[in-house]
Amino acid sequence: MPLDKGYVQVYTGNGKGKTTAALGLTLRAVGAGLRVYIAQFLKGQDYSEVKCIKERFSDLVHIEQFGTPRFVTTGTITDEDLVLAKKALEKIKEAMLSGKYDIVIMEEANVAAYLGLISAQDILDVIDAKPENVELVITGRYASEEVIERADLVTEMKEVKHYYTKGVQARVGIEK
Repeated sequence: MPLDKGYVQVYTGNGKGKTTAALGLTLRAVGAGLRVYIAQFLKGQDYSEVKCIKERFSDLVHIEQFGTPRFVTTGTITDEDLVLAKKALEKIKEAMLSGKYDIVIMEEANVAAYLGLISAQDILDVIDAKPENVELVITGRYASEEVIERADLVTEMKEVKHYYTKGVQARVGIEK
């Protein structure tokens, strides 16, 4: 059953859990028979959620990565990164306006804007183009004040303590 009204949700902050929250929403949506499109900015690495979605939920969830296998930071941005981010925006708009998806997730879009791969205005343009019955979810630390202001729901994850500080690397099935 499609949504009557879709809202704009933002998950931001320096704590763990932004992607996990969006994936939890995806799982809930799949359970209700809703269709989800996920665009992952900055990610081209092997993540367990991509494997799971493609192998088990491809009938209701479509996920695409728009990043290279390396980690992008300020100062390491290449032309390829810029092209991939632009392609992600195009695919998001296409998916959102296609009528095929109830929920569209722009994963790490806030970070992509912070790094200069896209702009906060690009995110606002997506919000402006959102059909009434599509839920839009935007994740990533560094959400701009303009995006926060425009959203209907904003959750900020705050890091209180993290085992990364003790040298624990990302673990398959937990962080990746």
